[in-house]
Parts: sequence; structure tokens; C-alpha cells
Amino acid sequence: MIQSLFPTFIYAASLTKESTLGLNKEIAKEAIRYSEIDEEGQLWSLKNYKGGYTSYGSISQLHKISTTFENLEKQINKHVRRFVKHLEMDIDPKELRMSSCWINIMPPDVNHSMHLHPLSVISGTYYVQTPKNCSAIKFEDPRMDSFMASPPRKHNAKLPNQRYHSLDPKAGQVVLFESWLRHEVPRNNSNKERISISFNYDWV
Repeated sequence: MIQSLFPTFIYAASLTKESTLGLNKEIAKEAIRYSEIDEEGQLWSLKNYKGGYTSYGSISQLHKISTTFENLEKQINKHVRRFVKHLEMDIDPKELRMSSCWINIMPPDVNHSMHLHPLSVISGTYYVQTPKNCSAIKFEDPRMDSFMASPPRKHNAKLPNQRYHSLDPKAGQVVLFESWLRHEVPRNNSNKERISISFNYDWV
């Protein structure tokens, strides 16, 4: 008998059943406006997100200062509760609340290196603008530092046996994962900006 133990789950779904074109247009408009006036964020991005813009180091609680992002939070809450239920966490899903929410604008040729979101429970991204050939989000097997002498896996190995997995999200889609899971955004190979909103949920 072979059992599959300790699986890693990734949640991906459309934000709503309705069209998100209007919402995405409004979010993109606000995101660009922030990128133009957020001098602190521009300086932080220059050091930590070269070539792109993120409000992570400056305006990281957009859901508390913008009605647009407050409404986005309400929609994301529903997905987080579904995900928590699937994970069978022994908590009331309402005890998880959005603690941070920030803008990412990734122009062509920009990337975001491998990282995780320490001290949070659930992290994720809502995709606003995903032009053709823009970056996927790439996840790393969390056991990577324990493999030692383990041989590599075949190029066409089944998904559960692969060391990395890339997900190509679409505009209007929300992706969730547990915050300890390392991930990166490879180089944007499109000729347009990739715009997304990332967030963390903490246990309060």
C-alpha cells in the first residue's frame, strides 16, 4: 500500500461569479495612481523590487484606507473561509482576518525572487491584469531542504511528485496558499505590466 501524506494545497478560483472587468479597471486605476504618488514605496521598490513597484513597504493596509480594496477584502474573505475548511484547521475561520494588502506592478523583464510570508496563516494574490506571456506564480516543494541525497524527479513526473509547480493565474482569479509555502514570480516575458494585489491573513 502506498499512501499520500502531508499534501500541500493551493486554492485557485474566480473571485466572483459575475464579471470582474469593472472591479479590475478600478483597482488598476488606483494601483497606478498609488505608484505615482507613493514616494516611500518607490524608494522601497528601488531596493527590494527592482524595475517594478510594490506598496508592501509603504502602504500595506489598503483594505483599511480604500473602499475599493475594502470591497475586495469582503470577496476574498469568502474564499479564505472555504480554504480553511478544506485544510481542516481547528479554528473558527472568522478568527482569520486580513492583516495586510498591497499592490504589485510588474513591468516587462521584472521578477520577484523566492520568498515566504512569515508569521501569517494564509497568504494569496488577486490578479488584476495578466497579459499574455506574463509571469506565473511558482511554488516550491516545502521539503526541499530535507531531500539531501534524493534523486531528481522526471520532467514529466506526476504533479504530486514534482519539486516545483507553476500556476498561470488569470485576471479576476484569487490564489491562496499557506503562508509558509515558498514561492516566486519569474520574469515577466510579456510587453505589458502585470498587476496584482497580494495579502496576508493572520490569526487574531
